Amino acid sequence: MRFEEKLSKILLRKKETLCIAESCTGGLLTHRLTNIPGSSGFLGLGLIAYDNQAKKKLLKVPSLTIKKHGAVSLPVARLMAQNVRKILPCTWGIGITGIAGPGGGTKTKPVGLVYIAVAGSGKTMAQQYHFKGSRLAIKNQTANQALKMLLWFVT
Repeated sequence: MRFEEKLSKILLRKKETLCIAESCTGGLLTHRLTNIPGSSGFLGLGLIAYDNQAKKKLLKVPSLTIKKHGAVSLPVARLMAQNVRKILPCTWGIGITGIAGPGGGTKTKPVGLVYIAVAGSGKTMAQQYHFKGSRLAIKNQTANQALKMLLWFVT
């Protein structure tokens, strides 16, 4: 059973909901979840916040946080996950930001650097990852890891 299928069954059984804020995955995680029949029973929102203005205006990530840490950072992923839950009240929030490549990387923030955060009531887990491969491979690895992180929380 794929990660998204397992997650959907658990969320539906527990009557829990999920809101997602994606940047470098460009909606891939939300796409994978909406391929599951009945996903409207748990998926409340899938937001692609690719631009920093979207992160600031829609997800209320402070400009100072982006200026200090960069849009691709642990604090930004954490705030994306926490604040997406407030747009449409959801049990869980996922925030994803990173550099999928092939360009855009630097020595300090290389291609494949991704931050994923999962937020629930009173708890947030955020992790840094370094994925390898093509742009699509990095996006798929990121979506898989986000699903694994949420599964860890809900089970």
